Amino acid sequence: MLLALLGFAQAPLAHAAEVTAARIGVNRLNLAWLSRSDQERVLGEMAVNGITHARLSLSRPVDKSIEGLEIASRLGIRILLEVQLANKSYYPETARPRSGFDRIWDVHRLSELDLDLYRVGLRDALRRIDALGIRLEAVEPGNEINFSAYNGDLLVYRRPGERTPRSIAELAERAAFEQGLDKYLEAVKITREEVRRTVHSSDAAIVSAGLSDLSADWADGRGMERLDPGEVVALLRKRGLDSLVDAYGIHVYPGQKPAPALSDGVRRVLDFCGTDNAGRPCWVTEWGIANTARHCPVDDHKREDAVRAVRAVFHQLMDEGRLTAAYYYDWDTEQSYSLWRCGRLSPAGALAVTPAVTEETQAVSP
Repeated sequence: MLLALLGFAQAPLAHAAEVTAARIGVNRLNLAWLSRSDQERVLGEMAVNGITHARLSLSRPVDKSIEGLEIASRLGIRILLEVQLANKSYYPETARPRSGFDRIWDVHRLSELDLDLYRVGLRDALRRIDALGIRLEAVEPGNEINFSAYNGDLLVYRRPGERTPRSIAELAERAAFEQGLDKYLEAVKITREEVRRTVHSSDAAIVSAGLSDLSADWADGRGMERLDPGEVVALLRKRGLDSLVDAYGIHVYPGQKPAPALSDGVRRVLDFCGTDNAGRPCWVTEWGIANTARHCPVDDHKREDAVRAVRAVFHQLMDEGRLTAAYYYDWDTEQSYSLWRCGRLSPAGALAVTPAVTEETQAVSP
């Protein structure tokens, strides 16, 4: 599963003249861990099955990440590039990751991010990507910075079961978390500057880190601090976020519920999404519905109903201009959530990645 800054003139969303419909895509995790032949196979399966947009990561090993981007670009897949801020290359050697007490991975504190190292590393990667002629659709620096699994300024408790914070005022290490938010805004500023310096991706959208929608009850049971995404977006906006990004990133995992409850839950999570005239619209950079079935052919009918309900909410928000992209989690790596089942795209998967049809596109259709 981040100082007030100098403002920038607001750039339009990426390649707006070419993209008349909202972006619908998928995540493919850990592509850099695969051999080139496996990267070719996975991305080829995605392309053959109509995937036009994918969220891929810039992570270690960077060479392999870029290799995957090159393959995706060659296949005509538009790329949302998530820059993993957990990359240890962006932190001083003296920085020590916060412990996950063997229940979750150890992770660096965002407040210890070395901005000079980040700029050098990102600039080098973007130059190499640019030299290959790769055009990025969007760049998303960071992931779930409101959740302790990805931000060491939020704590993992030694023993789960205690009440976790409901707001920033209750954080055990509030000062460090706020320093991390300041660092994050600087990292977003650097990201925007470096992306604008490229040739092929200079108009790419900048999307803030996709935030976790995990509940406080979930966090209590697992002893992992998290904050509501709406609160964190508000904190970032006070620091100048809207002058730096084209969209707010958010993750949505509504679970298996009856359609009305599921729809209401998705709307609550996306309540803070705005429009270009009032804040920024959202990009759902992860969303998913689990199906724990393992047999073939897969029985996907319950997940189909849930996917249909979520897509209906997305469609309405897209028509309102409050949502402009949705990337399903994930293609083939996580057994419960994956869309690629039994050697093919599952029925729910086909629904999840069906291109969006908004009122705007309907109006221009013949």
